[in-house]
Amino acid sequence: MNTNNFKQGVIGGLAGGVIFGMMMWMMGMLPMIGKMVGYPNIFAGWIVHLGISASIGASFAVLLDRFVKSLATGAVTGMIYGAVWWFLGPLTLMPLMMGMGLGVNWNATAAVNMAPSLMGHAIFGVALGLVYARRSLSHRVTRSDPELNVLQGEA
Repeated sequence: MNTNNFKQGVIGGLAGGVIFGMMMWMMGMLPMIGKMVGYPNIFAGWIVHLGISASIGASFAVLLDRFVKSLATGAVTGMIYGAVWWFLGPLTLMPLMMGMGLGVNWNATAAVNMAPSLMGHAIFGVALGLVYARRSLSHRVTRSDPELNVLQGEA
């Protein structure tokens, strides 16, 4: 892991976060995100959501970089990672942070009711994976291919 990959993960997370955040904004969900920090409004929701998105992107780079070999593997890995965060986020951590207890949403009814959130998390993950793959793979090629570096005047 290098610092460039970490940075690309943050950028990928923010890209996915903007896309997912727009979906959440249209569905009126951002105030609920802001409520997690005591400010149930859209502005706080955006700040919290983007902070979480950047953190998830960074963790993607740290944990899953070795699986990202192409845009396709980046997208698939990201989609799976987004689905994992659907379970960790709205089904686990969010209810816990809001005082509802651990596991309150670990049932089929809650999961079905939160299917739109699963779709949003999957879309977030695909965007994260694609942006991360595009940015980190292009950096790997330019830094690891001596012939390309000579062509670019970096020898």
